[in-house]
Amino acid sequence: MPRVVPVDPAEPDPAAIADAAGVMRRGGLVAFPTETVYGLGARGLRAEEVRKIFAAKGRPPGHPVILHVDGEAMARELAAEWSSSASRLVGALWPGPLTLVVPRAPAVPPEVSGGLDTVGIRAPDHPVALALIRAVGEPLAAPSANAHTHVSPTTAEHVVRSLGDRVDLVLDAGPTAFGIESTVLSFGHDPPRVLRPGAVSLERLRALEPRVVHERVSVEGDEARAAPGMAAKHYAPRTSVTLAARGQEGVARAIARSGLARARVAAIVVTDGARDAAAGCAPVVVLPGSPEGYARGLFAALHEVDAAGVDLVVVEEVPAEPAWWAVADRLARAARR
Repeated sequence: MPRVVPVDPAEPDPAAIADAAGVMRRGGLVAFPTETVYGLGARGLRAEEVRKIFAAKGRPPGHPVILHVDGEAMARELAAEWSSSASRLVGALWPGPLTLVVPRAPAVPPEVSGGLDTVGIRAPDHPVALALIRAVGEPLAAPSANAHTHVSPTTAEHVVRSLGDRVDLVLDAGPTAFGIESTVLSFGHDPPRVLRPGAVSLERLRALEPRVVHERVSVEGDEARAAPGMAAKHYAPRTSVTLAARGQEGVARAIARSGLARARVAAIVVTDGARDAAAGCAPVVVLPGSPEGYARGLFAALHEVDAAGVDLVVVEEVPAEPAWWAVADRLARAARR
């Protein structure tokens, strides 16, 4: 098992950060918290170290990873082009859960970008992540710290359960604040296009850059893609996921179709009626009715039902409203057969 080092999420111990930075300088992998999920980090400009991330996750080489920076100045060094629109967005939203996909500078190894000529960059809004980037002194490549396509980790325990000794050290700062990954916005398109919904809403992006467009994109198999999180099936527990229509009747129908008497079924619900319909399931996880609260608890709920060893998890659908865009995206990909 990896070493797990507790750190204060607001004021991380410099000794713990120096310890983790030393592991990275020796070519090791460090899992660290961001405001979204835990990332599996290595020095991002060293191809041989980036390849260790892919090996640890079982991640195909055509899947790009995000470079984490401490601000715009470091980001500009990684980009062959940097527009005024990009500066406007990062000025308002960095540090924070927004990843920009921009033309890749020669210094960025192709392993980072899945062989494409673009690279995803963001500045995380977490004191531990920013302290680690500054201690290492260079960008950190860091996809989510879990096995490929599985549920993203929002606690150090999730990291250890998923990766075990494939990671050298885990900085444990408790649960993450958002629970949903960053929004990915590509400047490799004109107009700029959202490739992955996330913690920054489409409304917020368009307030800063009105030309932003969004259409759901899924990539089958292991073919190359421009951003993380675009696989048709992703964010999935080991057990099967089925989505149920919202409310008591929809959840009851989904459970009946599963053959509850012959299978162990868990449920993740929001409404009171759905909770009543799921009374025969175990476990039953009730998530908050707000999009922010639901997002914060979703991946932890999927980890919980996975650990229970059930045959199926029935998930009540979330509202078809813009505020739920990132959650709806994760549920659709988790339920993909």
